[in-house]
Order: sequence, then C-alpha cells, then structure tokens
Amino acid sequence: MCKANGKIQTLETHLTISQPAQLLLEFTQPLLGEIMSLTQQKHKEYPALISALHNSTVYPHSVKAIDLIETHISWLILTGDYVYKIKKPVLFDFIDYSTLAKRAVFCQEEIRLNQRLAPQLYLEVVAIYGTPTTPNFMGQGEVIEYAVKMRQFPAGQLLSELAQQRHLSLPHAEQLAEQIATFHSQCARLEPHLAYGSCQDIQHWYEENFACMTRLLTDPAWQTKLQQLQRQTDRQWSQLQHTLAQRKAAGWVRECHGDMHLGNITLLAQKIIIFDCIEFNPQLRWVDVMSDLAFLVMDLLHYHYPDLAYGVLNRYLQQTGDYEGLAVLPFYVSYRALVRAKLALLRYQQGIDRQAAWTEFADLIQLAEDLTHTEKPQLVITHGLSGSGKTSYATQFAIANAAVHVRSDIERKRLYGYTALQTTQGEIYQADASQQTYQRLLTLAEHCLTAGYSVIIDATFLQRDQRKACQHLAESLTIAYTIIDFQLPLACLEQRIQQRLQSQHDASEATLDVLHQQQKSDQAFTEDELPYVQKP
Repeated sequence: MCKANGKIQTLETHLTISQPAQLLLEFTQPLLGEIMSLTQQKHKEYPALISALHNSTVYPHSVKAIDLIETHISWLILTGDYVYKIKKPVLFDFIDYSTLAKRAVFCQEEIRLNQRLAPQLYLEVVAIYGTPTTPNFMGQGEVIEYAVKMRQFPAGQLLSELAQQRHLSLPHAEQLAEQIATFHSQCARLEPHLAYGSCQDIQHWYEENFACMTRLLTDPAWQTKLQQLQRQTDRQWSQLQHTLAQRKAAGWVRECHGDMHLGNITLLAQKIIIFDCIEFNPQLRWVDVMSDLAFLVMDLLHYHYPDLAYGVLNRYLQQTGDYEGLAVLPFYVSYRALVRAKLALLRYQQGIDRQAAWTEFADLIQLAEDLTHTEKPQLVITHGLSGSGKTSYATQFAIANAAVHVRSDIERKRLYGYTALQTTQGEIYQADASQQTYQRLLTLAEHCLTAGYSVIIDATFLQRDQRKACQHLAESLTIAYTIIDFQLPLACLEQRIQQRLQSQHDASEATLDVLHQQQKSDQAFTEDELPYVQKP
C-alpha cells in the first residue's frame, strides 16, 4: 500500500510460479509480496495496460506520485491518495483469474470481505475502459479490466513495523482483541454439513507444511528435527479430532479473515485497521475462529511479545466466552508458526536475504517446537471483598505469567445474557446466581487447565466450599494451587466502589450494600488452607 525507505510495503505475498501449486496456498503475507516487488527489475517491461496506467492524466483525480507493486497475482498502482489493485489473468490450482468475468467476481469478493473490517480502505470496484494503450475510467469504450479501488494509507504504521521497533503496547493488544471478538461474532456461520473446516482439511494443511519443508531441506539433522516435530503434531491432531469436529458442528467454523498477522494490520489515526483478508480461496478463510486468532497470537509470540499475546487472548476470551476453544488453540498456533516457517524457508531457497530468512525459519520452528512442550499449569484464585484490587492484580498476573484470567463479574453477567458493561437489575448478585457463577468459574478453569493453560480466577471466594472446590480441582490434576488474599480497610473499599460505580466503565456492579453483605459472609481460612495463602 505504501513505499518507505526505498522498500515497498505490500498487501500480498509471492512465491515463484515454478513452485508446486500446493506451496502457493498462503499468499497474503506482506513479507513475500515485498520480496517480489524488490526483485523486479527497475525498467522491466509491463503489459501495455499497466504501463499506460503510469500516466497521471488517466485518473479522474489528482495524482501525487505513481508507484507500482507487483505480486504473483496482482498489480497495485499507488497514486498518492488511492491504490488500484488489478488482478493478473493467472490460473493456478488454488485460484482462477483467467477471464475478465472471473476477475470481476473476485474484485467484488475482495471488496465484500474486506469492508467487514476496513471499509475506510476498501472503496469500490471500478471498471477500466478503452484499450490497453489508452485506458480510461470515464466509461469511454469497452470494459477491458476491473480494479479494486482502495485508499492509500501512510507508511511506517504496520503493526509488524511497530513490533520490530518495540512500539507495540497493551492498549494496541486490547483494541485488537475487541475488534476481532466483534468481527468473529458477526462472521457468517458455516452450516455443519459443508466441507470447510473438516478434520481432513486441517490435517491436509499442516501436513503440506511439513512436506514442503522436507523437500527443501537437505541437512539430515534438520530433516530429523522436522520428523520429530511432525510426529508430535500428528499426536496432537489425533487427540483433537473429536474436539475439532465438535467445534465445527457447534458453529465455530466461520467466514473469517484467514491471514490475520501483524503485517496485515495498520494504525490509521491511532485506530487499529485489519485488512487484506483472503478472498481467493474459501478453504483458507472458512476456519475455526481460534485458527484465525492463532495467527495473531503466534505473530506476537514470534516478535517476543508474550505479554501482548496473552493480553489479546484474555481480552478476546472475556469478550467471547470461548474458553473451550483453548483446547485447540495451541495446535493452531503451532500450525501458523509452521506456515510462516515454510515461507521463510522458501525465501531462503530463492536466495532472498538468506541470512534473515534462515534465522526466521529457525526461530519459527523453535517456536512450534516449544508449543508442544508446555510446562505444567497452575491454578490461582483470589480472595477479598469487592474493591480490594483483585482484578487489577489478576490482569497483570495473567500477562506476566502466561495465564488465562477468568473474571467472575464478566461470567456472572454472561450467564444471564448480559455483556460485560451492561447494567443489570441486581438479581445476578442473589445467592442462587452466585452458586451458578462459581460453578461456571470452576468449569472454565478446568477447560483452561486441561488445555495446558495456567489460570487465575478473579472472584471474592468468601465461602470455604467455593475455595475447597478449586483446591480439589488442583489436587485432581496434580498442579500447584495458590490463594491470593486481598485485605484493605473498609473505608478504602467503600471509596473505591463508589468511584467505580460512578465511572460505569467496569463489569462489576457491586454496591455498598453488596460490600457490607460480603463483609458479614466472609469465612476465614481454615488451618489446611493457610499453606496456600499468599499476599499480593
């Protein structure tokens, strides 16, 4: 979309046509699109239409400067304010742009799909009229081509660039998570009987990654390393088949983005904009929402932002409630790492920036391998009256300890059909509501722990039986268990609660009456609980 420091930033990826078609299925990576544009000869002869579109007088608006980005399937003509994306008349196993009519359809699809997340960038499909040497946008002559018209955005604001400069922050992660959660909730659902998202499709894609890399590597040590990693992945997939099928049947396979990494996300007026979803192959966008999220989680881990990866994950889970999806997330994060490792290896084999490409390949393989050897999780719960600082502590603990933050105020509301910030009538704080809430917290914790994720449950836990249930869960899983005890003077708690209620920016609706009831019902720790108790 833009050009900076002599390097063109792109919307798409490139692999040479000589590679087998199966190696060309993950094509919307900006990194490889950049490679394609940088390896073009400066004075290469382009088709007559593309050459003619370098004339600023062709356009129905002012032109600041004309730049060209070429990928394996598109030309992108940058004019300063707008970009015109023209699809090449190519035919691969995975894509068919061979006729004008088909290119028109895919242009419309690109607009339809990307306007879901980036309507300010993706404007319209425009027809190009006339002849290849004398084109126009004014309707003079026959239609000779179609283009996706987009708004050009400033250079240097891709999140991949900000990540390299260590400029990403938790607010970026939280904004991203909320956008993605809303997007996934609005995505079209796949009907269970349709083929997309099947276990066989999932197996095919991850096996293709290994097959490609095995063909390209000649070092026996690396081949052995890949074989070991594939055996681990095979076992993981085998254990997840039933869960993957269940999630498809439950409607979690949706028309997602398909390529949601940091290079396809930009900042525009300090607002996160996600762009360039996959339009050309529905198999790569009709995926489990956790597969879609996994690309972003993987990329943040790859850029050494584990805190932001868990910041995104926790905010997403709190928005969606899809804690059951954690069972498949590690598999999908590993799969996305393997996709990127394959692309880095292809760059290396093509002789493009070989040292950087090999380093990236090795790092991503190591990341995929690390994801198959997770440490034993731990269960942490909080104890304390409303306003004592449990949520602030739990938020930071989860980020610092790669843990899932399960919050009672949010899950209590979810049980009754409310969103986190919706106002209720107070019935959700009755005794029977609390019993249901604590049972849900226990269930969610078990989902997280059995998936290999540490958990901190953010709740008052004033009753011994509530705490005992968590202790028994930890004992049954033979994992560490901790109670973080929060104590503050009553006057301080009252002041905090009043301020929180006035701000109306928190999920908690605990009032002073609720606080005073909590104070009366708080049950002291038993002797056998004391060894597990710590201060924040």
